[in-house]
Amino acid sequence: MILVTGGAGFIGSHIVDCLIEDGQNVMVLDDLSGGFEENVNPKAVFTNSTILNADFVDWLFTCYKFSHVFHCAAYAAEGLSPFIRQFNYKNNLIGSVNLINSAIRHRCKCFVFTSSIAVYGSQQSPMVETTMPYPQDPYGIAKYAVELDLMAAKHQFGLDYIIFRPHNVYGERQNIGDLYRNVVGIFMNQIMQGKPCTIFGSGEQVRAFTHISDVAPVIAKSIKYPSRAYNQVFNVGSDIPCSVNRLAEIVQNAMEKNTGVEYLPPRKEVFDAFSNHDKLKIALEYYPRVSLAQGLYKMATWAEKHGIRYGRPFENIEIQEGLPESWRSMCKI
Repeated sequence: MILVTGGAGFIGSHIVDCLIEDGQNVMVLDDLSGGFEENVNPKAVFTNSTILNADFVDWLFTCYKFSHVFHCAAYAAEGLSPFIRQFNYKNNLIGSVNLINSAIRHRCKCFVFTSSIAVYGSQQSPMVETTMPYPQDPYGIAKYAVELDLMAAKHQFGLDYIIFRPHNVYGERQNIGDLYRNVVGIFMNQIMQGKPCTIFGSGEQVRAFTHISDVAPVIAKSIKYPSRAYNQVFNVGSDIPCSVNRLAEIVQNAMEKNTGVEYLPPRKEVFDAFSNHDKLKIALEYYPRVSLAQGLYKMATWAEKHGIRYGRPFENIEIQEGLPESWRSMCKI
């Protein structure tokens, strides 16, 4: 059996679908803090619990003898992470270590980790896997720490791993009600409410946005290629960068509604962030096929069917200094 953490969330649930379509038996472990039980494939075994419960995690490994782990569970609000440092490290680092410990003890064949290009920080784009990571926020630091721990576990205990660094993935099942992450989902939720798309700063910052169907399948199939994928790090995502201003325009076109744009004071973030994918193309014959306009249209159709979602403000902000005013009004301080 294969374990997928965060399998009720966005990327994780799509990976589960791909694994089940391939004939695998899958268990989903998710605490539903950011995902929804409706996202879980009915052919998967679902366990509502947290990776922070180390004893329970190890009990699961003992009972089900997982051959592989796909670790997708995370609180991926990168921009909020400097203000929730303890929460970030607890959920994104300590929880991951609980899984790695159990994977070592129970001799899993491979641990597949969904990291992030946040590990690169503000280095020149397009970012390549040979670039030394230099994360500049607690979220990126936590992701890179897990990568290093997996490399150490391989060296010490022989635990094979595959690390993927996706970026700005969007698509059906994304939590559009999340107030702090997933800019495409935020835009669509705002548009459905008749509100302008809110942009921090000038909107000229550049990202590369990738539809989920160009990410989940290659991650799911990677375990089939030990000689090409095991103990490797891969960037995964779109090759075509896009400004946030242009993104807002294309999203509004996809939803056939023009609600305008509201510019907010800039926040401290990497200005240009997108990556090179040549390594993955060679190793696993990876080629993104869904254009931004096509992908946004597919997501818009899904979002309009499911309707507006109202997210909950984040509780227990740890550091208030420098918190953007638009977030301050939403957070419980």
